[in-house]
Amino acid sequence: MPAPENILKRRLKAGEVTHGLWLGMADAYAAEMAGTAGFDWLLIDGEHAPNDLRSTMAQLAVLERSGTVPVVRLPDGDPVKVKQALDIGAQSLLIPMVDSAEQARMLVQATRYPPQGFRGVGSSLARASRFSAIPDYLATANDQICLILQVESVKGMAALDDILAVDGVDAVFFGPADLAADMGHLGRSDAPAVREAIYEGLRRTRAAGKAAGILATEAEFIDAAKAAGANFVGVGIDVTLFVGALRALAARYRG
Repeated sequence: MPAPENILKRRLKAGEVTHGLWLGMADAYAAEMAGTAGFDWLLIDGEHAPNDLRSTMAQLAVLERSGTVPVVRLPDGDPVKVKQALDIGAQSLLIPMVDSAEQARMLVQATRYPPQGFRGVGSSLARASRFSAIPDYLATANDQICLILQVESVKGMAALDDILAVDGVDAVFFGPADLAADMGHLGRSDAPAVREAIYEGLRRTRAAGKAAGILATEAEFIDAAKAAGANFVGVGIDVTLFVGALRALAARYRG
């Protein structure tokens, strides 16, 4: 029996447009609710949300039966964190702050067992192999990893073509907020120069045969990003949706 098929990887490779939601509440109950909404994927955020290994694992567990593919964003590209995320069952990873092809190659190797990489072998006691219930896990796991690299700096954009040339990179995701800050537009990810840089990055990524990602909450930006080639499209954040609904309800009755 092989490792489970990564449906998101297959769909992105086929060029399908997928839509997802950011999960920042760091709570399995909230993730389970989001899993009933019908998104293609849900991203468990370990960079800007207070997730640790156990809270991430709990959310992976409740999403397994939802029909929605989980993605895990790690706080950084530390190979130890990569190994732990894969062992607890993540198959799709988003790694922030990738600035070079050297970083990209290292991250590909961190997600692969030897000889393709250097992922540590401990699957016999891991959720990823269903605690040794998947006998062919070691032989098949590499093929089901979906590696999405986050390019969000001027340096990263300059190295984009080299990053895209790295075999094993499935997608490049563009981070508007950090890119805007690095371009001198802190807090203004809607600046025309930032938007145009992102659209150009999306076009180049799809032209290179990779999936292209973005997170946006404005319908106009989402549509323009998709027109430029985005097909891993985050369209909302659970935290902002939740507090927005609460504040609107409170305002209605505050008089």
